Amino acid sequence: QVQLVESGGGLVQAGGSLRLSCAASGRTFSTYAMGWFRQAPGKEREFVATISWPTSRTQYADSVKGRFTISRDNAKNTVYLQMNSLNPEDTALYYCAARSVRSARIVISPAEYDYWGQGTQVTVSS
Repeated sequence: QVQLVESGGGLVQAGGSLRLSCAASGRTFSTYAMGWFRQAPGKEREFVATISWPTSRTQYADSVKGRFTISRDNAKNTVYLQMNSLNPEDTALYYCAARSVRSARIVISPAEYDYWGQGTQVTVSS
């Protein structure tokens, strides 16, 4: 069983930055693909970014490409999402997810992730 705990959300003005963190329990964190997803009120959960296993390849949603950066620190069992140039459309509950299947394939579907955190709220004011 893996537990994921997100932190770092908050209220920020448009153009500002936030860094989200996701701390994972478990000894096999380094073998998990990790992803960030978000869900705004009345909308479906959507893919934001992922970092793969074992090569840490990354992929981003078009809406955040060039503004967001996903990274991981396996020694700290933590994955990060650096978010720059935030705009009100980025307002959502952000979730961290882990995929335990050992595959180097990039996965953007939330259905293929096994473990989820409770989410951290990001609100961007105009």
